[in-house]
Amino acid sequence: MGAGNPATIFAVDANRGGAAVLAEQFLNVVLFITVATSALVFIEPSPHDALIFVLLSCCVAARVRFDRKLVPLLFFLVLWLLGGAMSLTNVADDAKAIQYFGTSVYLGIAAVMFACLFSDGNLMRLSILRRAYIFAALYATLAGYIGFFHLLPHSDIFLLYNRLSGTFKDPNVYGPFLIYPMLLLMIGFLTRGITIHGLAIMGFLLGGLLLCFSRGAWFHFGLSALIAIAVLYVASPDRRMRGRIVALSVVSVLGILLLLIALTSIESVHNVLLIRAKPVQPYDVGAGGRFGLQELALGAILDHPNGMGPAQFGIVYGGQQHNVYMQCFLVYGWLGGATYLTIVASTFMIGFRNMLMPTPWQGFLIAAYAAFVGEAVESMIIDTDHWRHYFLIVGLVWGLSVATINWRRRQTWPADAGAPATSVLA
Repeated sequence: MGAGNPATIFAVDANRGGAAVLAEQFLNVVLFITVATSALVFIEPSPHDALIFVLLSCCVAARVRFDRKLVPLLFFLVLWLLGGAMSLTNVADDAKAIQYFGTSVYLGIAAVMFACLFSDGNLMRLSILRRAYIFAALYATLAGYIGFFHLLPHSDIFLLYNRLSGTFKDPNVYGPFLIYPMLLLMIGFLTRGITIHGLAIMGFLLGGLLLCFSRGAWFHFGLSALIAIAVLYVASPDRRMRGRIVALSVVSVLGILLLLIALTSIESVHNVLLIRAKPVQPYDVGAGGRFGLQELALGAILDHPNGMGPAQFGIVYGGQQHNVYMQCFLVYGWLGGATYLTIVASTFMIGFRNMLMPTPWQGFLIAAYAAFVGEAVESMIIDTDHWRHYFLIVGLVWGLSVATINWRRRQTWPADAGAPATSVLA
């Protein structure tokens, strides 16, 4: 789980040919920049969107291989997009609908590409991912703090309805974006010990998560953290490690409570928290509320087997249903909706089957799996089919699961096994 030496973060195997080394080095640099810019989404198109295709070209140049065990993910994503393409016939003259479908295509490509990048368990790439993602989370949160506390003129652009959104358009997207790097930090604390540097970063990000006032993101973090801790506990090799995990988990909960108490002592935070802490908000109920629109969405799904097309449900019924599983049936038709459910279920299963295997990248897989499950559950109250970090997480779960399957097979054949299995818990 360590981040590696900063001086060698972009290093590659010098025994490879000159052109191959150069291509790999360039890939590492572009990977860092691509992930680091993934939080810059308050402008459209985002720089991250263009960099995805630059990164894809680098993958081709560096000969990143496609493991055949990723075929199911590729097949399901193609079917999902095929359903979306068929649904476009309903709105063929709508430029925004076509742009929406184009975004879905690019995100599907990104998921497969990230799966390929990490399917060999390359620890250098994982270290780059970790550093870049934490960096992105930090500057997004810093921007949010500047806006929330009005530290600079016109810094309100980093807020939405007095809620911290950082460099995102929506605090409900910003909050979940923070969870994967926070899980990586938490797993590091539980397995390798607490550092002042790591604790400062964790506290900084946790404050941002609280100040986004997203009930879904709070629940997401709680669920994902609980899953990660439970998996670490089950996978721990001895009683001493399990005791450490339990003790530090209790201390962490107390620390979060103290941070919450400190933040609520600020009047502006206290006032918004009182409003957001209510289990049911005004926009949840009534004829045009979230729950009422979800009832209407069920009927619309049955009436439109080919889907309605992007944004059409909102146009017809005056609002969105805020449930990605309904969204996929409404936008991508029955074919796309059923396939999306299959993608979620298969990602859940492949991660579940492989995260307990001791590998050098086990911590990364546990964090990705825990974040994925939390986001899959949160998707029942929000549309996540265009969240960039969600498709990165899906790619990570598939790629690291494939790496784990290959690792397990090598361990089964002693003659080719090489080094013994090691783990973040070792």
